[in-house]
Amino acid sequence: MLEQIKKIIGDKKEYKAQMTRIEVLPEDYRFVFEKIHGYIWSFAVGDGSDMLKIQSELIELFEASAADGKHVLDITGEDVAGFCDELLRDTRKWTDNFRNRLNRDLRNKFGEGSDSK
Repeated sequence: MLEQIKKIIGDKKEYKAQMTRIEVLPEDYRFVFEKIHGYIWSFAVGDGSDMLKIQSELIELFEASAADGKHVLDITGEDVAGFCDELLRDTRKWTDNFRNRLNRDLRNKFGEGSDSK
């Protein structure tokens, strides 16, 4: 229990530190980050540690790109939702539970690899 509390406190500190780094980015980067942040966190599962890692990587990308003078949409592309989906591709999401349940129910009904229709 104590380890879990320490992890939660550590994650909160990390999150606050990440948000501080965002404050110094150019306005366009901050705006896009806020939009991405809202999108990706809506899929968070469990303690959110997966999202903290993704968020940290995104901040690093944005910091380097801003330092190079690139426009933020040159990094994300015009389809920012698609960019987010790629960020989340290998991350557990709360929607995975629904996907897994659907597939399990169909396997239970029709069996593994069944050709039944």
